[in-house]
Amino acid sequence: MVKLAHSELIVLLLSISTMLIVSRIFAELGKRLKLPIVMGELIVGIILGPTILGLISPDVFGFLFPRTGNVPIALDGIFSLSVIMLLFVAGMEVQLSLVLKQGKVAIYTSVFSMVIPFFTGFAVAWFFPEIFSISNEQGPKLLFALFFGTALSISALPVIARILMDMNLFKTNIGMVIIASAMFNDLIGWLIFSLVLSLTNTQAEHLSLWYTVAYILGFGLFMLTIGKKIIDKTLPWMQTKLSWPGGVLSISLGICLLSAAFTEAINIHAILGAFIAGIAFGDSVHLREQAREIIHQFVTNFFAPLFFVSIGLKVNFIENFNPLIVAIVLVLAFVGKVLGATLGARLGGMTRNHSLAVGFGMNARGAMEIILGTLALNAGLISKPIFVALVIMALITSLTSGPIMKRFID
Repeated sequence: MVKLAHSELIVLLLSISTMLIVSRIFAELGKRLKLPIVMGELIVGIILGPTILGLISPDVFGFLFPRTGNVPIALDGIFSLSVIMLLFVAGMEVQLSLVLKQGKVAIYTSVFSMVIPFFTGFAVAWFFPEIFSISNEQGPKLLFALFFGTALSISALPVIARILMDMNLFKTNIGMVIIASAMFNDLIGWLIFSLVLSLTNTQAEHLSLWYTVAYILGFGLFMLTIGKKIIDKTLPWMQTKLSWPGGVLSISLGICLLSAAFTEAINIHAILGAFIAGIAFGDSVHLREQAREIIHQFVTNFFAPLFFVSIGLKVNFIENFNPLIVAIVLVLAFVGKVLGATLGARLGGMTRNHSLAVGFGMNARGAMEIILGTLALNAGLISKPIFVALVIMALITSLTSGPIMKRFID
């Protein structure tokens, strides 16, 4: 059995403590400037990674984040666990009943804000793969086109919710339409992305596309029907009979990891299991708000910083900055999502200005886009320049969403 050596354990603990402490300092500084917390965490990753620390002091960078031995393996496991926890919390934000309650306008906005950016992204990637240095062979080109379309169509529900709360719009008609549409986007987007990831898995080559689709839909339907009913029935017992809040925290996170293990075992990425488990838990009427907040705080203040700092450790953002790819991604992101959501809201009966406010509100990508890009990079689906472009796009759309929305509401 391989174990961490005494010196390796020290390095591992130093790495984690450095990431947590420095990211918290930068997150608090960013908060005072009204910047997303994730931006501070990403900046820390860039500072501690090959972009800055690796350039200024390669020895210190190599000591804190070694590329060989057992430490990178241990860190990789922690980062994988972090993204699973993040997707669980993201799933808990999704309330499927809210989409239906908003009626025609939410359904139109949901569909158009998903379909138009997906097909514009897919078409550009399919017809111009050379721009992104993607092979013109049908297999790689199709997988990249599916990913690129998904990356442009997904929204960032946690970021959108925070923007709406800051603007006192969360409980308004516009706010509810945006939230309901973003929930639908997240659900469909992660289902498609899980399919794309499973098709890149070399161990799953013997599975046909239809088997993979059947597995994804079957698991999703089971968890959101039978699984959700079981959780609904057992949650009151867990919250009253078990130690509070430790009991519900342990059981919920245990089911998250069990679901993640199951989807990984059937050659579908673990994130789907975590995301669907999060929806099943979060949509339960019996889940206390206090329990939801405890899980959210635990994940976002421990696992989230580690994951977002790790992004900067993987890539040199200066060397891999490609102005053409960044420009294309930004233009497609703004045009596809804003046009789609605005058109959907307009067809649903909203005024012109309110429809545009919905369009720009839906355009915030934030953490979800970065998670999506990181998983695609790890799977070898995209190159580092494309990943850097997606991160920049996520940050710019998150920063501009609120101010532009305000112009159409005031």
